[in-house]
Order: sequence, then C-alpha cells, then structure tokens
Amino acid sequence: MMDLDLERLGADLPFAQAVPRLRAALAGHGVAVVEAPPGTGKTTLAPPAAALELGADARSRVVVVQPRRVAARAAAQRLAQLSGTRLGELSGLTVRGQREVGSGTAIEFVTPGVLIGRLLADPELSGTRAIVLDEVHERGLEIDLLLGMVLELRQLREDLALIVMSATLDAGSFRDLIGQALGLDEVPLVDSLAVEHPLEVRWAPGTGPRLDERGVRREFLDHVARTAHREHERGLAQDPGLDALVFLPGAGEVSHVASRLRELSEAEVLELHGRIPAHEQNLAVAGREPDGRPRIVVSTALAESSLTVPGVRLVIDAGLSREPRRDAVRRMSGLVTVSASRASGRQRAGRAARTGPGAVVRCYDESAWAAMPERAVPEIRTADLTSAALVLSCWGAPGGEGMALLDPPAPRALADAHRTLRSLEALDEDLRPTAVGRRLAGLPLDPRWGRALLVGAQSVEESTAAEIVAAVADDHRAPDGDLAGLLRELRRGQHPGSRRWQAEARRLRSLIAGTAVEPSGESPGPEPQRRRADPEASREPAAHAPADAQEVLGLVVGLAFPERIARRMDERGEQWLLASGTRAGLPRESPLVHEQWLAVADVTRSQASAAAGTGALIRAAAGLERATAERAAGRLHRRELSVRFVDGRARARDVESLGAIELAATPARPDPEQAAEAIGRALEEQGPALLEMSEQALQLRARMAACHRHLGEPWPAMDDDSLGAQAQVWLGPELAALARGASVRSIDTVSALRRLLPWPEASRFEELAPQRLAVPSGASHRILWPQQWESEEVALTDQEEQAGSGRGQVPQPIVRVKLQECFGLAESPRLLDGRLPVLFHLLSPAGRELAITADLASFWDGPYRQVRAEMRGRYPKHPWPEDPWAAQATARTRRRG
Repeated sequence: MMDLDLERLGADLPFAQAVPRLRAALAGHGVAVVEAPPGTGKTTLAPPAAALELGADARSRVVVVQPRRVAARAAAQRLAQLSGTRLGELSGLTVRGQREVGSGTAIEFVTPGVLIGRLLADPELSGTRAIVLDEVHERGLEIDLLLGMVLELRQLREDLALIVMSATLDAGSFRDLIGQALGLDEVPLVDSLAVEHPLEVRWAPGTGPRLDERGVRREFLDHVARTAHREHERGLAQDPGLDALVFLPGAGEVSHVASRLRELSEAEVLELHGRIPAHEQNLAVAGREPDGRPRIVVSTALAESSLTVPGVRLVIDAGLSREPRRDAVRRMSGLVTVSASRASGRQRAGRAARTGPGAVVRCYDESAWAAMPERAVPEIRTADLTSAALVLSCWGAPGGEGMALLDPPAPRALADAHRTLRSLEALDEDLRPTAVGRRLAGLPLDPRWGRALLVGAQSVEESTAAEIVAAVADDHRAPDGDLAGLLRELRRGQHPGSRRWQAEARRLRSLIAGTAVEPSGESPGPEPQRRRADPEASREPAAHAPADAQEVLGLVVGLAFPERIARRMDERGEQWLLASGTRAGLPRESPLVHEQWLAVADVTRSQASAAAGTGALIRAAAGLERATAERAAGRLHRRELSVRFVDGRARARDVESLGAIELAATPARPDPEQAAEAIGRALEEQGPALLEMSEQALQLRARMAACHRHLGEPWPAMDDDSLGAQAQVWLGPELAALARGASVRSIDTVSALRRLLPWPEASRFEELAPQRLAVPSGASHRILWPQQWESEEVALTDQEEQAGSGRGQVPQPIVRVKLQECFGLAESPRLLDGRLPVLFHLLSPAGRELAITADLASFWDGPYRQVRAEMRGRYPKHPWPEDPWAAQATARTRRRG
C-alpha cells in the first residue's frame, strides 16, 4: 500500500487527536466504537488509520460502509483528493451503477446493499481485512442487519477488524451489543469532540401548519424559501463569504424550494439529494470557488451527518424528516413525512458552527421543538421488512433468530414479509430460501421488483421489462397515477428524469443476462380443491405474452405486487378493492377510472378527499385485463371450497378468487371434515357465544364458574379460553352434529356443560350452588348467579372473601324477593359451603327495589324503619310491622292473610 501521511490528511480536523487511540484499539481487540460529531473528520481519517495499523492492501482491504451513495462517493473522492491520488487507486468506490476500484485500492467505500450482497455470496468475506460501519446512529435497516451479520462473521474470523462509527451520544448501546456478541468485557470507545463555535438559534415559524393530509403544504415550502432568502441576504451584509444550507424532507420539496430561491435570490442555488446526477452532487459538496457567487445548498437529510458541505455558516431547517412507515392494518408501506427528531435538529444546526460562529433558523416555533421526539425510531421497527427477511433467511437466521441486533424485527411486519416472500416463491414454508429467493437476494433490487424483472423478461422483451421496472421502481412520479403516461414521457425524453431512467434501464438489462426464473401457480381447476404448490403447473411460453403495451406494463407491475392487483368496485371508479383486502381510491381526474382492473405499484395511506373515503390512495398504477391480472397474481388466483360458520350452520361455497377479490361463487355442500374446521375457526374467533346459549345454560355456566372461583380444583374453569381448549371434551357430540349440517339452535348446551362437572364432587353441586333459595314465607325464589367467567388458579380464602379478596369485588348471587317474605330472617344465607353471601334485592309490593343488602340483620335494625315510614301509606293493605323480627313472613296482604 502506498504511504499515507495521516498528519497531512488530518490537518485542521479535530478527529486527528483521536487517531492514536483508534490505532491502539485495533492493535488490541481489533474492535472499536467511534463517537464523534459531524464534521470532525472521522470518515476521512478512521479508514486510512485502520489501513495503516492493519497493513491493508488490495488483497485485504478496509471496506467502509456509508448509508447513501452520495455520501460514499463524496468520502471516496475526498480521500483521493487529500492523498493526492485518483479515485480507484488508494481509495475506491462501489455503489449501484458505479465501480471505481483498481489493483492498488486499499480502502473501498460501499453502500450497505453492496456489502450485504458480498456477505451472501462469500460468507467469509475473503479479501477484506476490516469493516467500518459509518453513521450507525441513523439506525438504517440495512446497517442494523450488517452489524448483526458482521458480528457473526467476526466470531469465526478473529482477524477481521470492526469499527462502528456514530455521530451522536448513543455509543453505549453499540458497545454493549458488540461486547455481548464477541464476549468482550469492554469494547474500546474512541471519542472526539468538535471544536465548538458560537451558534445562534432563531425561530421563524410560518402562519399555518407545515403538513396536511397530502404531505408538506406548498405554503410552508414558500415560507421556507422566503426565510432562506431573507436570512441569507441578512448574513451576507455582515459576511460576504457566507453560504447557507437548507434542510427539507425529500427531493420534491428540495426542487420546489430551490426553484423559488432562484426566483428570489442572485446566489447560486444548488440541490443535493439522491435523484440528481453524480456530477451535480459533486458540485454541491465541493465548496465555493474563491471568486464564486454566494451559495445556497438545498438538501435532504443527506447533509445532516453523512456529508459535509464546506463554507456553511447559516442553516435553515424545516424541521421535517421522511421516514419509512408501515400501515399494519392495510399492509402498506412507504415513506411518510414526520417531524424530525431533536437529535437530528441538533446535528443540522451544528453544520452552521463547524468552522466558525454560525446561526440556525428554525422554520417552526419552540413548542414544536419541544414536541419533537428525542431520537428517530429505528427502521427495523417501522419499515417494510421484505428485503430484510429474505437476507436473513439466506444468511441462515430466518427472522433474525439468534442474531445480535439492537432491536428485533417488528413481529407483524416480519410475518407479512414472510407471506410476501412465499407468494414470490422466494421462501419455502420453513422460511428457507428457494433457488429463486437466492437469485433475488443477489440482485440490487427489492425482491418484488427483482421477480418482476426476471419473470417479466421471459414474457416480454428484456428491454421492455427493464424499462418498466426502471420507471416504476426508481421513484419517478406519475402525477395522475397513470404509469402508462409516465412511461411514454420517459421514453420520449419529456420527463425530467429521462436520462436517469435510461441509465437505470441499461443497468437492469445487464442483470437479466443468464437468468431463468419462472412463475408458478395454478389456474382454477374444474373442481374445488385444497391448493398444493406445483412449480410446473402454470409455466407459459413467452408467446402467450400480452401484445398491448398497457397490458405488458400491467403484467410486469402485477408480478411485483400481486397482492395489489385491484378491481373497480363502483361505476365511477372511485373505489377499488385490492387483492390484499384493502380498499383504495384514485387521484382526482385520473385517466384510470374507466379501467376494470389495475396493477398498483404504489398505494399510500391518505385521508385526502381523492381517496374516496377509503383511507388509502393509489399513486401509481396501470390498467390490465382480467386474464393478465390472473396470470400476474400467481398463487393468489385460486379456486377452492370456502366453508364458513354463518347463521348457526356450516355453509360452503365454491369460490374462485384473486386474493380478497371474489370472482365467482356457487353454493356447495361441505363435507364434515371441512365443516368441522370452519366451526373450530368460528369458536376461536367468537368463543362459546357462538353456541347461542339459553338463559338456563348461562346460569349453569355461572354456577360452575362460581364453584371454580371459590372452591378451586377439581371444579373446571368456565372462561372462554378454557372452554375453547376443552371443546372436544364437553361439546364433542354437538360439534359432530353441527359438522353434519345441524343448526346451532338444536344444540342442548345445558347437557353439554354438565359433562364438565367433576365426579364425585358433582353430587353436591345443587347443594353448593343451588338454583333457588327458600325464604321464610315458604316460597322459593330464583338465584341469579353473576355471569362472570374469569378463571382463578386457586380458590379464595374465607378471609379474602370477607375483605373483597384484594383481587377486585367478589361477584355475589342475587335473590329478588318482596320484603315481607323475609320477616324473621336474621342472617343472610351463604352458599358454596358458607363462602359466598346472597345479595338480597328487597322489593316493594309492586316489585320495585326498596333496598339491596347482604346483611339482613343490620337492615332490620336500621334502614327498615325509614322504608316502613315511606311505604305504610303507599301500601296500607300490606304488613309493615314495627318489629320485623317477630312478624310472620308472608307474600300476601293483611286481608288475604
């Protein structure tokens, strides 16, 4: 490796003072966590310091992972410039669409996807001496996965050095994770403080909200542009060398504000985001020429920590961030604009005071700052996990099982990802990768678009498949949702992104070469049946490809997202049902409203009126015919016997469907096995309420529940879960009758429940929990047992019952009886071997409640006097004796008595 002068490279960089400690850490454990604020020079100095310490060369490189292509390219070029070499000599670069690596490259900058692909292809990572994971504090999904994968590799390759670099004060969690994974008592921390310059914070909120249901409001963006112009002009009056940096959430907002600034300002306005060409990105991060115009760089979060923009002394912050979010209910994922975190806001502000006193102007107020979250939520908890799940399965750790991860994948998102990958034939039922899955994992594409590219190329021309995937997967926008119109504009060169699209299409065509992947699935057969995967069943030759251009587009999009194939649900085309079960609307005036079927490439949660009240908006789609929709749907297109328990009976229909879209259905007769499965599912969902128990059955259940609660075993629990678990024990014959076609109304649930009574204890059941209670009048009255089914592990003690058990109020059985029938009853009866007092509802002659008590003795000695005074005049024919202890109990009037 050529000589590296670290002193010259680190001139004026604060991190230069930390280099000796970094080298010492690598010489010791071969592992280090670096914590240094943005702009200190860690990205510039840490990789060459590691290369020198470890003796890296072209055969044993230091690989530096940057979260974004722009940052990787800028870091590689800066190191080449500072070392007096050309890109591809000492420092190299490998990102999507660009590779600059030569025979002498010792330090290679890559994006996370590149290194993940290498690990899957070569799990030992031959030719790599050290890995540097930069900007781990951003908690990007791929960086989190890479850290777990590299830690597993490090356990096998002790010679592999690892440096984890963070720009914020959260290094402790990374040190703990690495220490536990590698069995180290302490992981070296190499920190570096930035040179602190004064930073002025100013607040410039707009007059209205920043966001509405459509995203960032145009009025707010105009406010940001006016604020940036005003503050830049103000700063230039004091410092002609002042440059400004404006932070916005996404490329669309950057373009709008940059356009407005070009109208307002004479400064050079540059954009910085992932969609612009590399040479324009280089201009933004290169710094102003000595005699150049003042500059305003309008950027996404790229410049927050991954990149340094020289000369910036003024930051204008919109306080917004674009983060991945997943709608678990609708099973939709996408980027959502939210308030940035305070950690992000501090990093943005710090860009203004890196080289001298600076100022940050926040386009929101202090209350909005206080409401912002301290840190952004890690992507592994919020993002779509389809690509990650495929990587983990190919790595041999399905779902991340056993891996050292800072946060586990979100379970529901992971389950949806596995379901999607099985529908793409990338995983088998045991979550092992198929040959198709391994091929998809090796492509620098989302697995959905990878499948669309490879399978689509066998049905249409390869160039056509590549053009379609390049248009849809690379974030080109179709304002009215019409992908066919977008593709026409791109092909004619009428779209701003046409050149980028052409380059991406060429790259995708190169990926198709030598690939053979076929879709599998089954067309509906003549008879309904349980489906079995048959990879040979639906292979069709390319000659069967649709000839119409829109049909071709719909086929390729449908292959990527079969669960998003949609059918129109109304005459006006306002509501569409997706195969996933989600309903969505089209943008206003979309030319797609007249289609019957759509292949949807992009759908997002939205409360805008254009969503037609569905809560979801189709942002990009192509029309297609039903036959093409069925072909693209693959395994989602099926014909089967659907058996459900409806209206008290097991009912069956022969259904042809495309996911949740029902195509045709005819009544059928279920066989007992299928009916039993449907009844079982209904029991799981509805519990015993499914059986429509009579009041007699409910009272029997309540009495048995009281025995379990107060006496414990062997009396059975009566809660829904317990009854469901024992359904075959107490309900076996009845379930068999239902499966044979009987109605639930014919079920004798009283007799069924009695099967659960334990013997010989059941011989005392009527004594312990009777149905009726005799009172002094000689009559007997019904006992109303509380219908409370909670299952208790042990019986309550007498003391717990006296005190209300400490577990909540003990429910008591109720007897409703006329007051006169209880004269002389000195003590309230107790049931369940004296454990549970009866609660009396004492009634007037007209049946209205006069008192509620479980302590009759206290009632006769106290409240009865007030009741007697009020009731004597109203009911003179009934006895109201002064001494209720000595009076004769009766249900009659004085005259009848």
